[in-house]
Amino acid sequence: MNPRPLLLAAAVVGALSLAACRREPAAPAAPASAAAPAAESADAFIARVNAEYKAAYPEINAAQWLSATYINSDSQLVSAKANERALSQLNKWVAQARQYEGKPMSADTARAIQLLRLASAMPPPHDPARLAELTALASKMEGDYGAGTYCRGEGDQKQCRQLGELEQVLARSRDYDEQLDAWQGWHSVAAPMRSDYQRFVELANEGARDAGFANVGVMWRSGYDMPPEQIAAETDRLWEQVRPLYEQLQCYARGKLDAHYGAAQGELAGGLLPAHLMGNMWQQDWSNLWDLLQPYPGAGDLDITAALEKQYQGELSAALARAPAGTAGNADVRFKAEREAQLRTAKAMTGRAQDFYASLGMPKLPDSYWQRSQFVKPLDRDVVCHASAWDMNMGGDVRTKMCITPTEEDFTTIYHELGHLYYDLAYNPLPPLFQGGANDGFHEAIGDTVVLAMTPAYLHSVGLVGEPQASREALINSQMRMALAKVAFLPFGLMIDRWRWGVFDGSITPEHYNQAWWDLKAKYQGVAPVTARGEQFFDPGAKYHVPGNTPYTRYFLSHILQFQFYQALCQASGHTGPLYEGSFYGNKEAGQKFWAMLQRGASQPWQTTLKELTGSDRIDAAPMLEYFAPMQEWLKQQNQGRICGWQVPAAVAATKP
Repeated sequence: MNPRPLLLAAAVVGALSLAACRREPAAPAAPASAAAPAAESADAFIARVNAEYKAAYPEINAAQWLSATYINSDSQLVSAKANERALSQLNKWVAQARQYEGKPMSADTARAIQLLRLASAMPPPHDPARLAELTALASKMEGDYGAGTYCRGEGDQKQCRQLGELEQVLARSRDYDEQLDAWQGWHSVAAPMRSDYQRFVELANEGARDAGFANVGVMWRSGYDMPPEQIAAETDRLWEQVRPLYEQLQCYARGKLDAHYGAAQGELAGGLLPAHLMGNMWQQDWSNLWDLLQPYPGAGDLDITAALEKQYQGELSAALARAPAGTAGNADVRFKAEREAQLRTAKAMTGRAQDFYASLGMPKLPDSYWQRSQFVKPLDRDVVCHASAWDMNMGGDVRTKMCITPTEEDFTTIYHELGHLYYDLAYNPLPPLFQGGANDGFHEAIGDTVVLAMTPAYLHSVGLVGEPQASREALINSQMRMALAKVAFLPFGLMIDRWRWGVFDGSITPEHYNQAWWDLKAKYQGVAPVTARGEQFFDPGAKYHVPGNTPYTRYFLSHILQFQFYQALCQASGHTGPLYEGSFYGNKEAGQKFWAMLQRGASQPWQTTLKELTGSDRIDAAPMLEYFAPMQEWLKQQNQGRICGWQVPAAVAATKP
């Protein structure tokens, strides 16, 4: 996630985990009258907007940064008021732009005006009171999410855990009841957001109508250089391409869960997967189930987490060795050493990711990045740990905000986040209104394209895995490792906005928020809860991007686009073998082609930018299917005799064990 011009709300993809996203603030406030100067041409108007926008941009980002890294009532107020001013300014600019409709202007100006009209994921109502209410709700929901805590027990026995700790239970525990408690605990945190979100939808829809759109969903779908009704059809087409692969993976996972937990607990009626057993709070990434789903234990060393933990232990030993003689056993000394080791390890992981981009000929990150980023979770305050990348001033002050731990999930997320920053740095010379991804899926695909190039050979070269094994078993293990993130994510990437489009257009009413959520998860993911999830819950709010109002179709598109990008860059590097073996690490020719695409930003239709890199102007899942062809064939063999696919119950929300 990465803060980018004009959008209030955030946009993981996490590299192997979708733990990441791109934070997108509202348009910055700047002094302006309600009407443009009488003699101002359209080109002059856009030049003025760009100048005012860039001048005020750092202030709105500073407010957003504080609200995410120092969560309290004061920072929420500052953020809400900054967003209120910013969106009020956006309203003025959009109103001023209407006077140029039908008048001569340059192609760049016409595109800039269209981007201005689509600038906010949270369209501001014209009524000042409702605008103030909308921004206050947005800040409150994000703060509530970041500070969310699940507690159990009373008095001295009371134990409270936040999302990161509860995620670790799902990732590492294989105790059925312990996982269920952690999953239910986090989802209980979201229930109080329900009424806030309902009101938020009403106000945002009012803003969309004020801007000339039927609802927020239509406005979001209008940002793809095609009629808004076409994007749903395009994503349906892409889903049909990849659905057979996902169904085979779901079938395989179901069999492994049955083997471990027993058929009574490993799957639900109709072949649905139990939500709390998938190693991830939202079932969007199954990488944490590697111990259960690894096809051939011991075939190829892919335990990145173990290697990173070893590095951390080395840093800890070094920190303790630097302590005054005789104090290593002191609890305070050890605590400080652990914090030092955590920070050093986090920065070393980030440095390794930077090295990949630099190997392509891209610049190293500025010194300010290392001084101002949040690498580990602070001890003295609540923060939003959800990984995000920030361009603070369109002038080189780029940052990431994470709570890094020495795990494969966080390691690959860093590569993803730096992809956002390098996109920012590449297009910073463009006018501010063109400083964005070719479409929102592009921004999320950049870092993930690099993750695809993190082959076993690359990981061995940086000391994270052993010598790659040239065997079919090692290949299937490597492909499964990638599929548990990339393939498992696809239906989740689709269903979130399917839910929100229904919420925004009224086909999903507040009385059926939760039921519709689980109906869609069953339909697309083949996943269900094991206990009833009635309308007293608000399970959509347990996913950051819902209270954070981040459009999510971008993540589905990015998971298709990244394989197209990867294929093109492997070809540019001279790779001629199987696609899954390709890595362009260290290849300046591929890096130059990559950088040239990043420099285009949003200055032209994404179809043109895609064609310049790949030779095709259409998003296509064929490269993804080519990449996973060996594993797909293997999965079909493993699933012989099993009934694959699943049945969607009439009322998924009432599913019981």
